[in-house]
Amino acid sequence: MTDRSAPQPLGGIKVLDFTTLLPGPLAGLMLSEAGASVLKVERPGSGEEMRSYQPRWGRESLDFSMLNAGKKSLAIDLKDRRQLELLIPLIREADVLLEQFRPGVMERLGLGYEAVSGINPMIIYCSITGYGQYGPKSDVAGHDLNYVGDTGMLSLSMGDPNRPTVPPVLAADLAGGTYPAVVNVLLALINRQKSGLGCYLDIAMTDNLFMLMTWAIGRGLSEDDWPKSSAGKLTGGSPRYQIYPTADGRHVAAAPLEQKFWDNFCDIIDLPSELRSDAKDPLATIEKVREIIASKPADAWRELFYERDCCCSIVQDLAEAMRESHFHIRGLFDHSLENEEGDTMPAVAVAISPQFRSDPAVPKSAPSVGAHNDSIIKKLK
Repeated sequence: MTDRSAPQPLGGIKVLDFTTLLPGPLAGLMLSEAGASVLKVERPGSGEEMRSYQPRWGRESLDFSMLNAGKKSLAIDLKDRRQLELLIPLIREADVLLEQFRPGVMERLGLGYEAVSGINPMIIYCSITGYGQYGPKSDVAGHDLNYVGDTGMLSLSMGDPNRPTVPPVLAADLAGGTYPAVVNVLLALINRQKSGLGCYLDIAMTDNLFMLMTWAIGRGLSEDDWPKSSAGKLTGGSPRYQIYPTADGRHVAAAPLEQKFWDNFCDIIDLPSELRSDAKDPLATIEKVREIIASKPADAWRELFYERDCCCSIVQDLAEAMRESHFHIRGLFDHSLENEEGDTMPAVAVAISPQFRSDPAVPKSAPSVGAHNDSIIKKLK
């Protein structure tokens, strides 16, 4: 059971969040969900650009509301020196600063690490960029698709070469940006307890993608056999890790990698003995398995797979997954968002253990632009 009376691990930690769009805001959300007080610093008027995205959900965009619930908003013009001075007392008491501008922008604003650490030597200053703070590509503009393309990740599984598949998950933003930022901020907080000093964190989304491809990199380096698109062991080249269409237009996600699961799978589908040693001719095995799976509807295969362990399941669409009882029993969607009109919806299922999060019975809302200007400025005077 979750102990709601226990203090949250980041209670008392203050975060200044200058980030926009996805990587930084989600990192700030995760810190907030663990108890940190996150102050979002935005431009006056329109605020950060994600506020204008569609679809709308009340006053704000749905995307903005999901990523910024529970935060406060301070709207100031960072190019106005008089307004910029308002940040000095906030910097003095901050524990963490998150920023996501291109390299050099914060320095030009007078908010680079050297200036900020001069005000507060204990601050943990985290910069999230596509290519890092230095190197030939540090100033190159890009988005997730560019980053996964540059690292070779995209080349591993693009599907039909004439109609390549765009990845469904923003791996660079999330696995390369958000999670490394949160992990390293937490490590820096622990290190500060020992040293009494803050530090600078250079989080490059592209750098952190290589960690996700250990199987492909290892094979390439050791055997000089670099995986081709959709031909690797885990990207479509093996019958043991494959997506097979069913008779009714659904799909089986088949992942019987280990021999015991593969043996069970072969028995269930009655695969001919000459094709069970898939190392001989994996393509022939794939084609035969595809033919067999296509002979029955998804429900028939679901029932058969349920009877024996074989690491096979029916691919669910997102709506089905959101309705599945397992995830509700696990409490993934217990937390909720609320907009200014009183509408509610499930909050982001952030990867923070339930005992570290706030009470799910209390909905959270995203702030309007500059919603906390008056209270913050009054406090500073």
